[in-house]
Amino acid sequence: QVQLVESGGGLVQPGGSLRLSCAASGFTLDYYAIGWFRQAPGKEREFVAKIRRDGGSTSYADSVKGRFTISRDNAKNTVYLQMNNLKLEDTAVYYCAADSSFWGPLNPNEYDYWGQGTQVTVSS
Repeated sequence: QVQLVESGGGLVQPGGSLRLSCAASGFTLDYYAIGWFRQAPGKEREFVAKIRRDGGSTSYADSVKGRFTISRDNAKNTVYLQMNNLKLEDTAVYYCAADSSFWGPLNPNEYDYWGQGTQVTVSS
């Protein structure tokens, strides 16, 4: 069974850090570009970051650039999103997604597989 499972979300104060994980089962992440997206209440799902299939290139939304880092460990079949200096507006459900293209699309509708999401709440 093909599955992506996110973990690492939680409640954190502004300025704090979290590291999200996206673990794959039933398939090998080596052959997929991975994207992280988020959705806040009442808002559309938005792009956060993506990493090329081989890990050689990454892209970030302007809102998280310099604060978030996406990385992958293909040996562990896992992708990470390190989130530093978290802000109130980062509060959302975070999803990882896998796409069979090399670069990975920005459009969430083009991804093949999705995880169930993990809640990140930034609050004082």
